[in-house]
Amino acid sequence: MKKIFLLLTTSLLASTLFFSCKSENTETAKPAFDLAKAKIEIEAANQQTMDAIAKGDSAGVANMYTDDAKLMFTGMPAAEGKAAIQSVFGGIINSGVTKIELKTGEVWGNEDLLAEEGGVTIYVKDQVVGQEKFIVLWKKVNGAWKVFRDISNSNAPAPPPPPTEKK
Repeated sequence: MKKIFLLLTTSLLASTLFFSCKSENTETAKPAFDLAKAKIEIEAANQQTMDAIAKGDSAGVANMYTDDAKLMFTGMPAAEGKAAIQSVFGGIINSGVTKIELKTGEVWGNEDLLAEEGGVTIYVKDQVVGQEKFIVLWKKVNGAWKVFRDISNSNAPAPPPPPTEKK
């Protein structure tokens, strides 16, 4: 009986020690997401967009967007996909816009998807022709932030309604 008790005790002790030991993890831990670093990356991407506009490069602007991106500007239907987005920015550039200034306000999100709130000032030569606010959703694609959804609207007051005809 003592031999059985000793065997059970030894087995229990050995299995406790075996299962309580941690195996060494050879994988490196994924670094924590750094929102401040992501904001800097978004600001750098915005600078690339501003540079492309200044060069008159609508293809360069469109390349800042994902393949399935959607652009939603005031007064026009949504533009879906890079070709449509390039067409919109080509029209903006051809209308005389020579420069934009993008200002990032706040950024929220995670390592896959970010939301950016900000403002844009639009120029024709040195003349300010528009000021707007925007929300942009950024998606990480092959290690780079790309615009996934882009919506903006003017800070200018809405135009007055047309006059009604008197009867």
